[in-house]
Amino acid sequence: MTATPMTPGVVPGRLPPDALAANFCDVAPPLDDHEAHVAADRCYFCYDAPCITACPTGIDIPLFIRQIANGTPDAAGMTILHSNIFGGMCARVCPTENLCEGACVRMEAEGKPVEIGALQRYATDGIVLAEGHPFKRGPATGKRIAVVGAGPAGLSCAHRLAAKGHDVVVYDARPKPGGLNEYGIASYKAVDGFAAAEVDWLLGIGGIELRLGQRLGEQITLAQLHADHDAVFLGMGLAGVNALGVDAANQRDAVDFIAALRQSDDLAALPVGRDVVVIGGGMTAVDAAVQARLLGAQNVTIAYRRGQDRMSASVHEQDHAVTSGVRIVTNAAPLAAGPDGVTLGYTADLPDGGMLNTGERVTIPADMILTAIGQRLEGVPDGIALAAGKIAVTGPGRTSVAGVWAGGDCAAGGDDLTVTAVAEGRDAAEDIHAHLMGGAVAPVDAPDMRG
Repeated sequence: MTATPMTPGVVPGRLPPDALAANFCDVAPPLDDHEAHVAADRCYFCYDAPCITACPTGIDIPLFIRQIANGTPDAAGMTILHSNIFGGMCARVCPTENLCEGACVRMEAEGKPVEIGALQRYATDGIVLAEGHPFKRGPATGKRIAVVGAGPAGLSCAHRLAAKGHDVVVYDARPKPGGLNEYGIASYKAVDGFAAAEVDWLLGIGGIELRLGQRLGEQITLAQLHADHDAVFLGMGLAGVNALGVDAANQRDAVDFIAALRQSDDLAALPVGRDVVVIGGGMTAVDAAVQARLLGAQNVTIAYRRGQDRMSASVHEQDHAVTSGVRIVTNAAPLAAGPDGVTLGYTADLPDGGMLNTGERVTIPADMILTAIGQRLEGVPDGIALAAGKIAVTGPGRTSVAGVWAGGDCAAGGDDLTVTAVAEGRDAAEDIHAHLMGGAVAPVDAPDMRG
């Protein structure tokens, strides 16, 4: 019997292939030439533009938009990529409403910002998806750097170091590079294998060797890397998943659910529940909930223990979830779970930041429970100082161990965004280069890349 959205239990094939293809198409299709020029014409090209300050990678946004308006999108793409080598993916996944577009003068004046994210994608796709690589390596330095983690932070660091003439070896525990971009982003945000294509393009600069299936603390150690290389950068992300504290046989980590979906060649083969409850209030919770709905789940609910204004998922992402058919229940903390559902206890946010259990309860049917309550750092080598459960860093990623830098989600102080990880990897690379070559740190907006 063919499964449908009404079929009870966790089963594959709830929707036919054509419906799945339509559901998982590009959520924000690229601009065409006319649309890009219309969007670019809305920019005021502000002096001391607030959108630049709001961008963690400091892209000169008015400049690249002016270049689009002048009919030179490739020049615009290079302006972006000099600051953010993952400009293509960031154009797709950045919470622009909280960053550049949220700071746009048009937003304050009219409530509708310049479409900076869409324009960034328009400019970068023409370069990233083309043949060849636009950056060239500098003269060989004879230095060799180890990078742990082939995600946005690690590969950003590796590319900048390779551009300066260093040899880089990137170690990653997974079978494919890309980190969060490859395994943790909703499929409808990066279609047609873009994440893998962007990594392949980035590696085109040369001088970067990938060694996959290499986990720090197992196949490799920090002591070994330190002995065999002139410097080490740690960008391994957050591999651990926080425990819910409520056990149920039908419970699954949302991170694993998203990764399985991203790596699947046949969406119809992926099992999903009829009634799905996602516990959490961040981007992972939203991505898991929306994709469960797109796979054919009839009822999908996000349950978050605090008020909706405390959810770390952006308002834009929350709205996207609701318009996709996901129900968001706030001030509801999980108390118990079983094969028939999740029992939630209603809460109230207190003025001092605390949370009150009101004593009221509700049980929501759930044959599949996805937990998205945060990730944690695992496998930190002995001797590396921590801060708030992450690697403590000073300046551009310097750890407590000489010759070891860190950046991205595994490092303290960031906001766990792809764009922030890219910036931290890039800035650490500049500091590593200066340390190895005995000179001053080069300005970030004037990288040693020629192409």
